[in-house]
Amino acid sequence: MAIFGRRKDNPEARMSIGDHLREFRNRAIVAGVAILLCCIIGWHYYQNIYDFIEQPFRDYQDAHPEAHVEVAFNAVTAPFNLKLKVVAWAGLILAAPVWLWQIWAFLVPGLTPREKRVGRIFVASAIVLFACGVYMGSLTFGNAVEMFISATPRGAANFADGGMYFSFVTRFILSFGLTFMLPILLLALNAVGVLKGRIMLKGWRFAVIIAVAFAAIMTPTPDVYTMFLMAVPLIVLFFGSAGLALALDAWRARKEKRERPAWMDVSDDQASAL
Repeated sequence: MAIFGRRKDNPEARMSIGDHLREFRNRAIVAGVAILLCCIIGWHYYQNIYDFIEQPFRDYQDAHPEAHVEVAFNAVTAPFNLKLKVVAWAGLILAAPVWLWQIWAFLVPGLTPREKRVGRIFVASAIVLFACGVYMGSLTFGNAVEMFISATPRGAANFADGGMYFSFVTRFILSFGLTFMLPILLLALNAVGVLKGRIMLKGWRFAVIIAVAFAAIMTPTPDVYTMFLMAVPLIVLFFGSAGLALALDAWRARKEKRERPAWMDVSDDQASAL
C-alpha cells in the first residue's frame, strides 16, 4: 500500500506506510537530539536564565522597599524540578530551527520541486518570526509580572511559588513566539486554496480587533505601550500576509490562464476550428 510521498532513492516510487513511519522516527530522533544538546546549554546557563526571569521581582522590590515580594519554594525537590522545567524550555526554544526544519523535511517527500523551494522560504520565515516573537515576549513579560505584583494589598507579603511563576513566564514567552508565526499559517491556508487574499483583506477590521484584544489579554498591564508592542507587529504581519496572498493569487491566476487550453475559452454555440 502506498500513500503520499516519494522515495528518496527512487523519486517515481511512492512511499509505503512503513517508509513514512521510519522517516518520522528518524526526524523525531534528530529533533530530540538537537533539543537534548540545547538543554545541556540551558543547564550550563541555568543561573543566568533564572536571574533574567526573576528580575521583575527584584526590580519591584527596589522600587518599593516596603514591599515583601520574592520567589519561594515550598518543597525540598521544588528547586530541582524547576531547573528541569527551565532547562527543557530553553532547549525547546534554542532548538526551534532544527525541529521546525525537521517538520518541514518530513513533508518534503510529498512535495514537488517548486513546492520544496517555497517550503524552504516558509520554514526560514517561521524560524525568524518565532525568534522575533520570543524576543518580544522577553521584553514585555516583566511589565505583566509587575502589574500582578502591584495588586498585592499593603502590608501583605507576596511569596510566589517558583514552579507556578516560571510556568506562567515560559507560557507567556512561548505564546508570543507561536503568535508571531500566524502569517505562516495564513499563507499556508492560501497556498492550499482555502483562504484567498481578497477574503483576508475583506476581514481586516475583525483582524485588527482580534489582534488588539489578544494583545490586551496576553499583556494585562495598565500601560498601553506594552499592549501595542504586541498588537502593532501582529497587525503589520497580518497585512503583510494579505499582500503576499494577493500576489500569490494573481500569480496563480496568470499561470492558470497561460496553461488553459484555447478551446476551453470558446463558447458552447461557437463552431470549432476543427
